[in-house]
Amino acid sequence: MIIDEIQYVPELLSYVKTRIDNRRKSGQWLFTGSQNFALMHNVTQSLAGRAAVLFLLPFSLSERMDNADRSRDVSEWLRGLDINCKSTKRVSLSEVIMRGFFPEIAVKKKVDKRLWCGSYITTYLERDIRNMANIGDLGQFERFLISCASRSGGILNISDMARDIGISVPTAKRWISLLEAGHQIYLLYPYYRNIGKRIVKSPKIYFTDPALCSYLLGFQQGEVLLRSSSFGNIFETMVVCDFLKRFLHYGEKPSMYYLRSRDGLEVDLVIERGGKLHLFEIKSASTITSYHVSSLRRIMNDLGPKVKTAGVISCSDDNFIIKGKIANYNWKNVLSV
Repeated sequence: MIIDEIQYVPELLSYVKTRIDNRRKSGQWLFTGSQNFALMHNVTQSLAGRAAVLFLLPFSLSERMDNADRSRDVSEWLRGLDINCKSTKRVSLSEVIMRGFFPEIAVKKKVDKRLWCGSYITTYLERDIRNMANIGDLGQFERFLISCASRSGGILNISDMARDIGISVPTAKRWISLLEAGHQIYLLYPYYRNIGKRIVKSPKIYFTDPALCSYLLGFQQGEVLLRSSSFGNIFETMVVCDFLKRFLHYGEKPSMYYLRSRDGLEVDLVIERGGKLHLFEIKSASTITSYHVSSLRRIMNDLGPKVKTAGVISCSDDNFIIKGKIANYNWKNVLSV
């Protein structure tokens, strides 16, 4: 049996618990819900040990490009990574970023993006935040949302955010936790295992959908965004969150990180699989040279045989070898599968 928006009828869960205990068989019940706070509270309280929980974010890039049947989890994607892979789909980066991955505005071109995003945020604030989190000043919380969007792709500095909005640091921490629990933002934590360097230990913050992020930042035209100083961070946001979906949509806990040392070395994305590391720089530039991988090469040397893959995901036209084992991949070529 399938029940949608189960959080509105939590009293059903005790009945379901009894039915499950009387007849243990997987797949009898499928519950969906759009209010993460209420849903998870009720499910974990009533069905602990009896339910598998999957988090479904908006479309991945492969789903958005009608390649859902070819979509791969992270392990399969890494095994299939090929310098010769090429996407035949025609899609512009500005459109992908501006319309994002929520089905309604990603697929239906006639839907007004600004109206949809504004309505989504209003509904989210009124339904999930006011009702579930007891936040009184929604205007202040919306300014906090904008502050998160402006920092997407950067190191999270809660003290700076609290000062800018005029709230206490404990309040800012609670609001960050609310946004993270509701999958509006994602925090990418640093990789720090035995690398012999002093590293930055704060997480990076990412807004999980670029359409909402660009809306909150006031961008109305894609070409304006592509020429702005925000483009690099929003492009990185899109790529990192696509990998997040490859983990979550297959029921896996994300094993991905970033790495930034105190002496200036940085890798945007570190994926750990089977004891090996896969390192990726994410560059919004269309021309990629060996200069762009100088930090990556030094970190590869520091990590030694633990590194299995190293590459750049960029806005270049084609895939190609940069130097040695380091390859450059066009974003569409590698993320559309």
